[in-house]
Amino acid sequence: MALRNIRKLGDDILRKKCRPVEEIDNRILTLLDDMAQTMYDANGVGLAAPQVGILKRIAVIDVGDGIIELINPEIISVSGSEIADEGCLSVPGKYGKVDRPTKVTVHATDRDGNQYEITGEGLLARALCHEIDHLDGTVFVDKVIEYTEVD
Repeated sequence: MALRNIRKLGDDILRKKCRPVEEIDNRILTLLDDMAQTMYDANGVGLAAPQVGILKRIAVIDVGDGIIELINPEIISVSGSEIADEGCLSVPGKYGKVDRPTKVTVHATDRDGNQYEITGEGLLARALCHEIDHLDGTVFVDKVIEYTEVD
C-alpha cells in the first residue's frame, strides 16, 4: 500500500466524469488499498478515485463502521433532505452547508466482483452522495448553500 497525492480544487481532473471499471484486476485492488490508506492518513471519511488522479468509478468510505469499497456505484433511491456542514479533502480548510438526502440506497460492486446494495442514513448518506458526485466531476463547493466559518 502507498499514500497517493490528493488533488486539490483547481486541478482539471476533479471536473471530469469517470469511466466505469470494466475488470477488477490487481491494479484496481491496489488502487482500493492505496485510497483507503490515503483517506485514513488524511483523516477523511471518503475518497474518490479522481481525487488521487484516476478517472475510474471507484470510491472508499469509512464513517466509523469500517471501510466500504464502491466500484461503479449508482444511486438508486433517495429520500428526505438535510442541510449540514460538509468538507472535502480536495478543498482543505473550506466547509459549507450542503443539502443532501437523509437516506440513500446505492448499487455497487465490491473488490471480489460481487454486486450489492447499501443503504445509508445521516453521515453515510451524505458521504455516499459526496463521493459519487466526485465520480461525475462535481465538487461539494458546487452545491454549497452557505460557507461555514471555522475558528
